[in-house]
Amino acid sequence: MYHFIALITMTIWGTTYISTKVLICHGLTPVEIIFYRFSMAYVCIWPFSFHHLWAKTLKDELLFVAAGLCGGSLYFLSENTALGMTLASNVSLILCTAPIITAFLYFFLNKGERLKSSLIYGSLMALIGVALVIFNGDVILKVNPLGDFLTLLAALMWAIYSLIVKHLGAGYPALLVTRKVFFYGLLTLIPVLPFSPVRFDTTVLFQPEVYGNLIFLGLVASMLCYLMWNAAMKRLGVVRVTNYIYIGPVVTLVASHFLIHERITAIALLGSAFILSGVYMAEKGLPSIKKIQRAVLKNR
Repeated sequence: MYHFIALITMTIWGTTYISTKVLICHGLTPVEIIFYRFSMAYVCIWPFSFHHLWAKTLKDELLFVAAGLCGGSLYFLSENTALGMTLASNVSLILCTAPIITAFLYFFLNKGERLKSSLIYGSLMALIGVALVIFNGDVILKVNPLGDFLTLLAALMWAIYSLIVKHLGAGYPALLVTRKVFFYGLLTLIPVLPFSPVRFDTTVLFQPEVYGNLIFLGLVASMLCYLMWNAAMKRLGVVRVTNYIYIGPVVTLVASHFLIHERITAIALLGSAFILSGVYMAEKGLPSIKKIQRAVLKNR
């Protein structure tokens, strides 16, 4: 069930690029989009999680601050700023290094654990598939050092966020963790507001395309998906769940085809097959030669 929850979450997140693009085209800034979606998510989750305001210890409260910073304000500011500086394909590809970064950080911090070869090979196969899906047959390489660095920073922030939430999930309900992430995500956004203030322009906000996409991003992509993602990490582990990030570009590819009529090429379909195979390999591993031989002999 939790694998299905992670898959559904990534399917929804894979469509958020289109919603964000629509909002930017209507004149909203990246900071305004973050502010509106997190504010809406926090207000809506509050009635379901208001019993405990503070963490059990000061250390845990500081970890919640770090989670809100890494998985909220800093992640979205880095990603959205990078989208304005480098190619969207660069951003999508570099963000998909988050599972690899997460895996190496996790095994570096837990030295008693062993990094499985199937996880490494599966991640590399999925990453190749992501590149094929994103470029979709049109290989355009354009390096923007600052934009690409900000994207890599966003991927690192998500990896750190995942590890922090995994640690906090052992002692706190997913609902409480999610609520505090939204709160501190908004709080750590305050230093940016003097440079990019939030405008409450009702002529823009009351347009159906604008408030429709904001409701989707706030209630579904933020409140519901963060809750489901945190719950899945608590149950399955941070490394296994983070591998579902590779599914995002496939969802974006399909959604773009049906919603904004973008072309799907044979290269993109091959990339999708690479991604699904890589995720399966990272999760299940590959059967050994001896197992295959035993299976063949048994069938004889």
